[in-house]
Amino acid sequence: MKVNMGGADRILRLILAAILVALYAYDVFTGILGVILLVAAGILVITSLVSFCPLYKVFGLRTCKAN
Repeated sequence: MKVNMGGADRILRLILAAILVALYAYDVFTGILGVILLVAAGILVITSLVSFCPLYKVFGLRTCKAN
């Protein structure tokens, strides 16, 4: 699995995940929508930590410098 995410992309994903978790924690989103957004936040965190986004691979995108 080759890295395809740059530093800025990783930071933005972590910030977005934190916002989604905070909105769920403050009951802005509840129920099924809240659970879906929590799963999305988890996916954002995982892809940020491993620096790999499967959708980027499918569409041939890279936000990191070429190795």
